[in-house]
Amino acid sequence: ERRVTAVLDLTTTELADEIAGGVMSAGPTRLHAAIAAGLPQVLSVGAVDMVNFGPPDTVPAAYQGRLLHRHNPQVTLMRTTPDESQRIALRIVESLTPARAPTILLLPRLGVSALDAPGQPFHDPAADEALFTTLRDRLANHEYVRVVDRQEHINDPSFADFAASTLIKLIAAAGSTHNERDPL
Repeated sequence: ERRVTAVLDLTTTELADEIAGGVMSAGPTRLHAAIAAGLPQVLSVGAVDMVNFGPPDTVPAAYQGRLLHRHNPQVTLMRTTPDESQRIALRIVESLTPARAPTILLLPRLGVSALDAPGQPFHDPAADEALFTTLRDRLANHEYVRVVDRQEHINDPSFADFAASTLIKLIAAAGSTHNERDPL
């Protein structure tokens, strides 16, 4: 019905579950709907540092030696490795490659989740850098996708403000004749 004019999608954690076999995958077409509809969008990589499982006894044996965090009695989280982070980035690149509407991908350089902040159990600069570098390198020359590094944590209010103001600019640009591909 064309009621949606743009998309703000900051928490793409289901991609980690899709790549590493967690229980919260949204399937292989995660990120495809907005692109198929030709919608402008602002995206980020919120919580792609964690793979979801049920209680600790449900974590597959192959992952028992990994960094695990008991979120609550029903949810156990596993930190993604640099290799998994790169694979998540490649899935994002694959999903965004067909984009033909302005797409802004925000990279929160100071952490992608509350557990990934400095001093927290999932803080892993090498895994984050594998994600960020792959995204930046693979999307550098895309006509419609712009990667924006932010020296903020994904949970910083300034990150949310920037994401929202960027989305508003995309919506305004879509309704005008000025440069729709780079509203920043």
